[in-house]
Amino acid sequence: MEKGKETFPYINRELSWVDFNARVLEEAFEKENPLMERFRFLGISASNLDEFFMVRVAGVKAQVNSNYNGADTSGMTPAQLFPLLKEKIHIFMDRQYSCLHRSIMPALKKQNIRFLIPDEMNREQKNYIKRYFHKVLFPVLTPLAVDTSRPFPLLANKSLNIAVRLKDEDEEACFAVVQVPSILSRFLEIPTQPDEGKAFVLLENVIISQIAELFELHEIKACTPFRLTRNSDLDIDEEAEDLLSEIVKSIKKRKRGRPVRLELLQKSDKETKAFLTDMLKIKEDEIYEVPGPIDLTLFSKFANLPEFSDLCFQPVVPVYPPADFVGYHNIFDAIREKDRMIHHPYESFKCVVDFVRAAAEDKDVLAIKQTLYRVSGNSPIVAALIKAAENGKQVTVLVELKARFDEENNIIWAKKLEEAGCHVIYGLAGLKTHCKILLVVRREEDGIRRYLHMGTGNYNDSTAKIYTDVSMFTCKEPYGIDASSLFNVLTGYSRPPEYHKFVVAPHGMRLFFTQMIELEIENAKKGLPSGIIAKVNSLVDPKIIALLYKASQANVPIQLIVRGICCLTPGIPGISENITVHSIVGQLLEHSRIFRFENAGNPKIFMGSADWMQRNLDRRVELVFPIEEPDLKQRSFEMLDIMLSDNINARILQNDTNYVHIDRRGKAPLDSQQVFAKMAKEEASQLEHNEDWSTGFHPLQNPELIDD
Repeated sequence: MEKGKETFPYINRELSWVDFNARVLEEAFEKENPLMERFRFLGISASNLDEFFMVRVAGVKAQVNSNYNGADTSGMTPAQLFPLLKEKIHIFMDRQYSCLHRSIMPALKKQNIRFLIPDEMNREQKNYIKRYFHKVLFPVLTPLAVDTSRPFPLLANKSLNIAVRLKDEDEEACFAVVQVPSILSRFLEIPTQPDEGKAFVLLENVIISQIAELFELHEIKACTPFRLTRNSDLDIDEEAEDLLSEIVKSIKKRKRGRPVRLELLQKSDKETKAFLTDMLKIKEDEIYEVPGPIDLTLFSKFANLPEFSDLCFQPVVPVYPPADFVGYHNIFDAIREKDRMIHHPYESFKCVVDFVRAAAEDKDVLAIKQTLYRVSGNSPIVAALIKAAENGKQVTVLVELKARFDEENNIIWAKKLEEAGCHVIYGLAGLKTHCKILLVVRREEDGIRRYLHMGTGNYNDSTAKIYTDVSMFTCKEPYGIDASSLFNVLTGYSRPPEYHKFVVAPHGMRLFFTQMIELEIENAKKGLPSGIIAKVNSLVDPKIIALLYKASQANVPIQLIVRGICCLTPGIPGISENITVHSIVGQLLEHSRIFRFENAGNPKIFMGSADWMQRNLDRRVELVFPIEEPDLKQRSFEMLDIMLSDNINARILQNDTNYVHIDRRGKAPLDSQQVFAKMAKEEASQLEHNEDWSTGFHPLQNPELIDD
């Protein structure tokens, strides 16, 4: 990266992403992880790679095809990047299958669990899959012939299919396609003797074993499983009069996106491969031949089978209610007394749901305003907002329709909210609304009071069980004024205001972070205490990275916790030797964004929705807010300290761009996620003995019964 005449180290974001996914895959190799969790990490790495192909690889490929020659911040053109990216992906996929066949499958066999192909089955098992084929599969399957009168079918993105090469009575070659039905489980348990453990067969192998019954007039010459990945990045005309219908049209186009990857089994039939290459207009460098099975995402579902629960992590059971809310008759009383903080999933997201439900039922609540980016399929938050509207509250919801791969789900919820009488805003033209904020306006004895929830994560009760995030509740007037101003900007034509507490993108956040980093540089030069700790999902923005290098050169100590993409290189003498980068990949997905600035010995700490990426700082509506309550500040500092002490889930980025595990010699093992879970339980347990648990806002005695 160039700035003036100087060159700054900058790692290409696509290559850095592959390194991140490699860290996910490393967890599948980790023998200390429970076996089904290793399967799950393997499946997650495959799912991540699918999305990467659909968006990022597709984007690079489109630039290459259009002869775009501009260099990115790392100095590479798309034509230079693509071969490096392809090579790195091939190496990664080789490691995926090495992990499966050399590490996980032998461990599975030791547990007396096997995946069989028909040739390995006894007569009883073969008869079983034959009966399953006739009773279940045969009525569902639709063989699609391809000839002069029947064109090659439009195949769904990521669907698994079987290409069949046939010969008819005249010895003429012909082809057909059979889709493996995604509505059915990809794996089928087959009968075994009591001492043989469990055995499974993949659905495509069942189909192939009986496929002759679909083509009785033809001779089967070859069966070739394959899978297609399509360009799925939406091209939305945000100036369209009806954004909702425009996105619906774009979603339909996604299903017909240009193929960007064809997965085949190694040593597939050459004639079939040539046929698919021709029909799909796919290029040789877009073909990925694998040992099989195709589509490793199936193992995430396999790991979820209830009979394998003893081979999984002990689940993190959220504490409810969180310690900050114990002993209060209602949630408004607790927030009115002081700011409250919840650390998810160690403390239950149900507290946030309770907040919305309480507002929906409270006769004194006049209005509710909320942003929704990603919500669950059966969202209690949305149900509570609908109930609030039915109860006569003024409910305004900004539903971001452009949340990638959640567009359809968000459209469904937006329509239901509208039907219930809520005012629904479909985001802003040219900007994604990514901030997480909920405002409740309540009439009280001393006047109108605004209660506020802000967070680092989505209002999604499902992901809140596996993503680490932080929530803050407050009713302090400066925050409330800022919240009203922000919603006025989102829903009307208000000019972005001067906020009292909020830091909001795209109009003020970049300047804020620039000023905070520059202040640390000035403090260091004056000999005052200085330092920066930042926890983000991704660090990509070139200007922020240049500032961090500048701060390092001014002897500002900088500790970064970056789960995913990191384009900064730490530890380079004279440039970044005062910067360390940790990446935490563990049982839970690290999602919170936290920023601490030493501020000459009076540390300030902020949390919010924004990563240090151009899109977050310049092209999204994001919110970062300060933590000011002394006990909550101290708790936030401790969170960062514990994460920086993690030597189980953490890896350190080296100045050669490789990530290495922390050397634990002489150190007690510390898993930050387990520490946080233990702390939440211990604090709740202490309060259980000290507080009156008969109040209205109390915990369920059995945490397994929590409706979370």
